[in-house]
This record gives sequence, structure tokens and C-alpha cells, in this order.
Amino acid sequence: MLRAWIERYGVPQALYTDWKNVYVREASAQERGRGEEPVTQFGRMCQRLGIEIIAASSPQAKGRVERNHGTHQDRLVKKLRLGNIHSLEEADGYLVEKYCAEHNARFAVSAAEPEDFHLPSPGVRKLEEIFRLERERVLSNDWVIRDENHFYQVERQSLHQAPAKSKVRVCEWPDGRVEIHYRGRKLSWSEIPAPPTPTRKAGEPRQESGARAKPGIVQKKWRPGPDHPWRGAFRHRDPQPLSLPAPTATALASASASP
Repeated sequence: MLRAWIERYGVPQALYTDWKNVYVREASAQERGRGEEPVTQFGRMCQRLGIEIIAASSPQAKGRVERNHGTHQDRLVKKLRLGNIHSLEEADGYLVEKYCAEHNARFAVSAAEPEDFHLPSPGVRKLEEIFRLERERVLSNDWVIRDENHFYQVERQSLHQAPAKSKVRVCEWPDGRVEIHYRGRKLSWSEIPAPPTPTRKAGEPRQESGARAKPGIVQKKWRPGPDHPWRGAFRHRDPQPLSLPAPTATALASASASP
């Protein structure tokens, strides 16, 4: 919707939104430690366009928008039913050609100032580079990238190829196109199937983390034997009878003197 607005009217200087995670989000513990400002995908697009996002800080501002949306959702559905419209294409045409025109003719209010403060659109090519999803990923040692449960094998480019453990940017468009960039350069890649997940057979002992099992040898969990000192430390110890301390002469004298 924002891209359609920009192509028709230009780039707005600010957007007034609510606090949904699509627009703004709270910083994570790592971001707070590094002093970074959290940015969403939509926020990154607005930053590149120079658009300021103003999140509504009062329930009255959000309620006004929600009441307006509720009116449209109730009224538009009924008008689509009366117009015998059953497809998305027909609904889009009715919305642009008839519904919006009738609504604006009835409820539109002239602006206080005639000046248009929209900035000019940067062009279709620039908008294509902005309105896409971008995710930062790390190259593995074998130049494989995992992104959204997809595995991409980066092909050898030249002597200046991206080194292992370096950060790359995965770009995805709404039509499903994917590009991988490293320092502004587009990398060649091919999608590969997911590596098989090792499975453990029934009755097979679980391998401890960090232990390397030798081929052909089944590692068993060690247990102490019945004669191990850990088991027989108290079992084989001879019980010693409890003995009271011998009474002293002073104690005997005091005991005989008492009635």
C-alpha cells in the first residue's frame, strides 16, 4: 500500500502508525547492550526513503483509526455483495473506480494549506531495491547459507569471493525472487536439498555431546560395578557400637550428693 501511495502521490515525510511489530518493536537485550535502535523490515524501508515513523502514544489516536476501519469493513462488504462481486480483481476495480470516489465526494475535507509536502518518487528501479525483505545470514565453512528453511550453495566467484563465516544479505521480493549480496555484490548460488538429519535407532545408546564415536564401536554408558567403592563405601563398613563418655570424679560426687 505504501508503494502504491508513493507511485501515485510521492514520498510522505512521516507516517502515523500504531505499535504493531510491523512498524516498531522493542529492542532485544543484545541491542540494548550495544546501544542499537531496533528496526523492523518496514522501518528499514522507511529509513531508506527518509520517512519518519510516529507511533501513536494515546489510545484516542488508535481508536479513531480503528473506528474508521470498522466503518469501511462493514460498509464495503455489504456493497460488494449488492454489486454481485465475487473475485479479487472485480473488488479492486470497484474499490478504485466507485467506492473511493463516492466516499471522498461525501466525506473529504479540503486541506488547510494547498501546498503538497510529498517528496518526488525515487523511481521504479529504486523502489524495487527498497521494497523487499532483507535478512542477514552467515556463510558456513562450505559456503552454504540457511535461510527460512532453505539451503543455498554459494558458487565460487573469483579470488574475491566471500570468505567463510562472513555475513551476507539475503534479499527476497514478493514474487519469490531471491538474491544474495556480499558488500554490495550479487553472488551466484544454487538451492540444494536440506542435509539429512541423523536419526537414532530404537535401543541405540544416545551419544554424548562432544564425544566422537568410532566406526563399528557402540559406546555404552559406564556404570560402576557392585564391588565398586562408590557402592560399598557404607555397605561393607563394620558398624561400630555407640559408646558414652566415661563419667568423671566430679560428676560422680555431684550425683551422690544429690537427694
